[in-house]
Parts: sequence; C-alpha cells; structure tokens
Amino acid sequence: MRSRTPDRLCAEAVDLARAAAEEAAMPGMVGAHIDAVADGDRVVTHLFACEEPGYRGWRWAVTVARASRAKVVTLDESVLLPGPDALLAPEWVPWSERLRPGDMGPGDLLPTEAEDLRLEAGYSGEDQPPPNSVVAEGMAAEIADTEEADVLPGSPAAQPAPARGSIAAVAEELGMARARVLSRYGLHAAADRWEEAYGPKTPMAQAAPATCMTCGFLTPLAGSLRQAFGVCANEFAPADGRVVSLSYGCGAHSEAAVMPKPPKPAEPVLDETVVEPVALRPEPDGGSVEDTGPAEELGHS
Repeated sequence: MRSRTPDRLCAEAVDLARAAAEEAAMPGMVGAHIDAVADGDRVVTHLFACEEPGYRGWRWAVTVARASRAKVVTLDESVLLPGPDALLAPEWVPWSERLRPGDMGPGDLLPTEAEDLRLEAGYSGEDQPPPNSVVAEGMAAEIADTEEADVLPGSPAAQPAPARGSIAAVAEELGMARARVLSRYGLHAAADRWEEAYGPKTPMAQAAPATCMTCGFLTPLAGSLRQAFGVCANEFAPADGRVVSLSYGCGAHSEAAVMPKPPKPAEPVLDETVVEPVALRPEPDGGSVEDTGPAEELGHS
C-alpha cells in the first residue's frame, strides 16, 4: 500500500538528492527544490527545477529510499523528466504518415507496401480459360489445325499461335501489362483528392462564369475517370497541367469573354450620277481644255 505522506527521513534528504542531480546535470543547471513526492513506503522523489536552455518546464527527479528500521537514506535514481508545462517535441510520426505531396525530390525513392490498398494485381489469371473448358479445347484445336496445315512461308497462318487467348495476352502484346494497377479504393482516393483541390467547392470554381465541362481547353482523361475529370491545357489558367473536376471552373474559360472580331471596313461607294470635268490638254494661254463631251463639241471633225 503506497503511503500518502512522505517518509520524514527521506523527505529531509534534500541535500543528498541535490548532489545527485548536480552530478548528472551540467554545472549550475540544477535550480530550486520544487517538491517531495511519496512514491511508496520510505520512497520519496525530490523535484528540482532545470535551468538548462531548451528544457523549459523540465525537472530533475531524484528518488531516495531507506530500508525498514534503517536510519540511512540511500540514492535510488536521478532522471530528467518533463513537468506539466514542459516544452516537448511533437509526437513522433512514421515517415509514411509525414510524407506530403511535393516532398519527393530528384533521386528519391518512395516504396509501396506489398498489400497497398490503392493497388491490385494487374493480371491474376482469372481470365485464363480453365484447361477443360470449351474455350480452351477450341484454342487447342485451332493450334493443332495450324500446325498440321500446309501453309506458305510468311503467310499469316504460319505465325506462332498466342500463348493464351485472353485480355492479358493482348495487353502484354501492346506493352500495357503491369504487375499492379489501381484498385477501386485507389481510384476513389485519387478522385477525392482531385475533387478537393480542383473541385466545384473551391473559391475559384464558385466565382467562375462556367464549368470545365464546357471549356475548350479541357482534355478528358481515359477510362472510368473520364466521366468526372480531365486535364486543363490552358497555360494561363491556375490549374494548367492539373487534373480538374468537370464541375471546376475559372476565369480562363474558353467562352468566358470572347473578344469580338474587328469590324470589316466598308466597301468604297462609287457615285456615277455626277460628271467631273477632266483636263485633256493645256490651252495656248496656259489654261486647259476640258472634256465636256464628244470630239465634235471641241471643234474636231
């Protein structure tokens, strides 16, 4: 049963406890005596203020004890402990939880767990036809017919038959075979992340004149994400090169403010109802003869 009242002899051993604290601490870094706490029968911990820079609120805790019926107090242990208002370092967080977008640099490698929920096997063999199925027997028959047939060199029939008639074989031939692909959880996690960054609830989208769905700069994604996301291809938009929601929008929308075409200049107007006299040759007195009609009117025959 732990005693509530500190043992008298142990509580009076302040000098013994201070000497132990000064031996463990740097010179002059043990402050005033704060308290004596009973840890048990004839076991008392003396607390001293710590004066070391960077350890605000920490305390030197020196535990002393004495045996039953003994008059001599002995030293148990001395340790530096944080107080109620001590300056503490943040709680340690694993690197996998501390990592944030943008932390990766050139040469950095980010490992993925073998059981990462965001990924699933790219080819698991589920689309491979069973050995005794109708599809497998038909494939075997076709392969046998091809091998036994008389074909010319270089003809399509002389080409080797595929190892398996499956979607995975076609994907591997096109260079699309991957060990793991995005799982449904990975797709939803990516969609939620993109929706939060460039979605309809952002301040930019709230003030936009229209959504990205009607913008000419939007490049849709492939696959199932095409139904909700695309890539912005406007170099002046805040989301240029980013995946945006079709419900996102900004002031750089292609149809937000279309500049009018310059007005077409008017065609020249020809007034054929007015006769303007034109000088044909100069007159002897320095004047000119005006063209007022046919040659007979000017005295020419």
